[in-house]
Amino acid sequence: MNSVNHKNMMFVANKPMFISSNKFLNTLKRKYAIKKMGFSGTLDPFACGCLIIASGQYTKLFRFLKKTPKKYLATLMLGADSPSLDIEKITSINEVEVLDEERIKQTLDSFVGKQTQLPPKYSAKKIEGKRAYTLKNDDIYLKKEIPIEIYDIKLINYSHPFITFQVAVSEGCYIRSLGYDIATKLNTIGALTYLERLEEGMFKYECEKPLNPLEYLNMEENFYQNDEKNLFLGKKLNKNDLKIKKNGIYYVKYDKFFAIIEIKDNGVSYILNRIELC
Repeated sequence: MNSVNHKNMMFVANKPMFISSNKFLNTLKRKYAIKKMGFSGTLDPFACGCLIIASGQYTKLFRFLKKTPKKYLATLMLGADSPSLDIEKITSINEVEVLDEERIKQTLDSFVGKQTQLPPKYSAKKIEGKRAYTLKNDDIYLKKEIPIEIYDIKLINYSHPFITFQVAVSEGCYIRSLGYDIATKLNTIGALTYLERLEEGMFKYECEKPLNPLEYLNMEENFYQNDEKNLFLGKKLNKNDLKIKKNGIYYVKYDKFFAIIEIKDNGVSYILNRIELC
């Protein structure tokens, strides 16, 4: 297979369990013979499911994509003690009394809405420029809760001591921490034994079919009403040449390319330009 390192691609891959997102990415690079390839939204090694992949110029688009709400399927094992809050570091398993299913449903329902959450100690989250897993347990930054929102949560199955639930959450929510908090409300401890990301906003796994990035951008389309060569050459744009003149971030199509621009009070600037549509 000839290398196509310049090729712009975007698709959703299905990461298997027990492989890091980076190692899985390397298998995709070899599969498609593309060196410049990246992913959005790291999945823990034990987790599986939807992983947004892009190559070429499309790797610059991750921060502009519609990626919420995120939907997950998870299984929580009650009584399991794990510092990583998942199956990878279980140190002991304690006996837990069988619970009333209605109580579990009510507990899950109580998590719906805006709240704060303490990220897990073992995570790749950057705190003051450092990965969380490199910090000490008593580090003040590990005690800072972050704002999240849980849009929907429902019980799928309860087969003691395993609770399987489906949940839709905002960006930045850790399902491992949610599992721990659910167990705490049920007056016990717990750790996730299964975690699958089903969807990220509009993104879901469909056999790695190529996606049109313009359909997934979290912004409105604008229209340039002057010579498109100005866009191609990256010339300074006049706000009066744009159909929408309101301040904001937009994408503009021209020929086989598109640009992401920002309109401010003091003029128009390019965020990205000459991104080729494939």
